[in-house]
Amino acid sequence: MSDLYLSRLRNWALSSPPAEWALHQLHELAIGTVKQGPVPKHVAFVMDGNRRFARNHKIETLEGHHLGFEALARVLEICYKSGAKVITVYAFSIENFNRPKYEVDGLMELAKVKLEQIMQHGEILERYGAAVRVLGQRDLIRADVLEVVDRAIETTKNNGNAALNICFPYTSREEITRSIRTTVEQFSSPHSRPQQSTPFSETRIKQKILSKKLDTPETLSTIRETSPSPSLTRSDEHDGSVSSTTTLPPGSPPQTSRSDAAGAAVLPNPETITAETLDHNMYTAGDPPVDILIRTSGVNRFSDFMLWQSHQNTQVFYLDCFWPEFDLWRYLPVLLEWQWRQKQNARDEKPRKRVKQR
Repeated sequence: MSDLYLSRLRNWALSSPPAEWALHQLHELAIGTVKQGPVPKHVAFVMDGNRRFARNHKIETLEGHHLGFEALARVLEICYKSGAKVITVYAFSIENFNRPKYEVDGLMELAKVKLEQIMQHGEILERYGAAVRVLGQRDLIRADVLEVVDRAIETTKNNGNAALNICFPYTSREEITRSIRTTVEQFSSPHSRPQQSTPFSETRIKQKILSKKLDTPETLSTIRETSPSPSLTRSDEHDGSVSSTTTLPPGSPPQTSRSDAAGAAVLPNPETITAETLDHNMYTAGDPPVDILIRTSGVNRFSDFMLWQSHQNTQVFYLDCFWPEFDLWRYLPVLLEWQWRQKQNARDEKPRKRVKQR
């Protein structure tokens, strides 16, 4: 008897009404127990192992992917019920376009069918108020699939309690590159209202020193004549400092100028760019950092997934099972270990705070 046949026989036995009721009660008890502790807000999954699962069970590759999408429905129910607010899944890497064309076309068609099913039978998303968001390079998605993607996003856009991020097609390098490109465009375009400047920029320090040394209007006029006057001015040159076109009487405090007297445009100050600036331009803008990242199939690598969103407290779990096999009983040990580590970190933080208070 093959493993697949035994698996189907077990599923048939568990689908009987008494077994379903007992299993449901057991699920509820397990989830209710873990909800008593800390709960991760953002859980990410690398859904790996569909092809090897199909190969091991001697079924078609696309059938393996189909079973993988069925596993996703189970995972969403488990995660949302246990308290997670954002679920991010790696559905299709940009690198996957290097696979055989028939498999790429099959994955695109499968994504189209499953998104249509989400719209027709979206009980899980409606129950937990989850909005569908597709993250990645839209221009690489086939036109007919993109139409369904947009409908799925539109259908669930008013769900504001949770989110399902489907990375398709996606890589972290592309996301980070896009965020940097967007930031550069924002800080290379004139703004009618200058951005907040930093108090320690080189230009401001120079101007503060000059403003204290200027005792006569003639000195200021001499510096102005020997300094170039650019057509585009950074906002830090107009924030609490001497204007390049204003003559100050002796002893007067520096004046604030918000625009160039000649009508020159003001550029945002690049020194105000922070990690939060790039974060706002990521696909996951507004989402909390990843608390738990799970990869199935026993492969120990990130595969260019959620590199920016993984922070110092992100816990990574590599599970020795294929994605179609993933269920509550494989997720619970991960969640319990994560909770235990959270408690350990909280205990370690207490002595540090006491030392600081002393």
